[in-house]
Amino acid sequence: MVGITSYGAYIPLYRLPLMEIAKAWNVPPRGKGERSVANFDEDSLSMSVEASINCLEGIKRSTIDGFYFATTTSPYAEKMVSTIGATALDFAPSTRTLDFTNSLRSGTGALIAAVDAVKAGSLTNVLVAAGDTRLAQTQGELEQTFGDGAGAVVIGDMDVAAEIVDIVSISDEIIDVWRPSSESYVKAWEDRFAFTVGYSKLIPQVAGMLLEKNSLTPQDLARVAITGPTIRRQQGMGKALGLSSKQYEDSILPNTGNTGTALPLMMLIEALETSNPGDNIMVLSYSNGCDAILLKVTENIKKLKSKIGIKHQLESKKQIPSYQKYLTFKGLVPVAPAARPDRNPVAAVTLWRHRKEYLSLYGSRCTECDTQQFPAQKVCVKCHANDQREMVRLSDKKLSIFTYTQDNLAICTDPPAVVGVVEFDGGGRAAFDMTDRDPGEVKVGMNVEFTFRKLFFNRGIHNYYWKIRPLR
Repeated sequence: MVGITSYGAYIPLYRLPLMEIAKAWNVPPRGKGERSVANFDEDSLSMSVEASINCLEGIKRSTIDGFYFATTTSPYAEKMVSTIGATALDFAPSTRTLDFTNSLRSGTGALIAAVDAVKAGSLTNVLVAAGDTRLAQTQGELEQTFGDGAGAVVIGDMDVAAEIVDIVSISDEIIDVWRPSSESYVKAWEDRFAFTVGYSKLIPQVAGMLLEKNSLTPQDLARVAITGPTIRRQQGMGKALGLSSKQYEDSILPNTGNTGTALPLMMLIEALETSNPGDNIMVLSYSNGCDAILLKVTENIKKLKSKIGIKHQLESKKQIPSYQKYLTFKGLVPVAPAARPDRNPVAAVTLWRHRKEYLSLYGSRCTECDTQQFPAQKVCVKCHANDQREMVRLSDKKLSIFTYTQDNLAICTDPPAVVGVVEFDGGGRAAFDMTDRDPGEVKVGMNVEFTFRKLFFNRGIHNYYWKIRPLR
């Protein structure tokens, strides 16, 4: 039996009501909900790492031998991004890494590839993560319907919580939603054409094929995760498939927006959160064709109920201060330069030499006196033992703020820059930038946690590192 053995999701802390976008341009709102907004230091990779960390809770990372990353908004046009994620997640160098991109079906495509790899016996446990931060031009309809988020699942053949029963896919060449490689904004053709010729035609076709192949009717399905460009199209498709509203109800589109490549995985995770053993779940992922995946929930789903999934992420939120702040986070408007000049040169050799320390966040522990230190030290600061140490991953340690400072002159998209000196559980102190914070609420002794973020961009290179944030 091959299927999902764990899941995790991530939705950025900040949300922007659709009404605020509509007010900014004096246009009608596209609904009563809100959309999720990635912070200025987040992207598709950092969000996917967050979802993966939630997915990996309680799992030995040494058991993961594959990491597949799916997105349409990759930080690099030519560079394998999954290797950065695998390093940040502290996977072994032998872990097979692959990037899936250029299609909103990349998430389900990566999942299908992982299923095939496990069934073939070439891999044992594959972590599939999908994340997107798609850009839409201001004042357009897509600006209100897009959202940012990520989802992750582990595909394996032991302790399966949701068996992958069957998969049916069809492809279709149509220009409905696209983005040229030379441009940043997603484009869309006239909605009725895309809906009539593509969406409303292909999804019923592939869903019918999958149901007939497995001798099922729509009423045999407990939940159906239907991806759609908008809530209206999704609900219309649910009715067209003969489903009750309870079968396709969804909290993601109304509260985060269309999260692109991550949407089908996030919808699947939400369905799994409320599922019971024996439930049949169908996932329908549309883009230049359609993937239909049939899953059957097992008794092992009960072991995953404590996982950080969609419900927790939806409840943990803050409203972004203003529409202007949203534009700043997305880099859609120029802002005045920082009072202090940018001094963040990037050296590929330095990044390579310290990748374990920077990306995996490793410190050291003295094997003579058990003193924990960061950065890793060859000579113990306490007992002065020389090279008597073991490396320790610190990214999942409990933290509290020992002291902090706030700087309005530092280079920061969301001033003031807050830097906190944290105390690690097990000993040691170090300084880290703080994100997702209200400067007025930061205080000595508060508990914080690590989050993988973008630090800066220089020479075409994305520099990632760990920051701290208040507990979510």
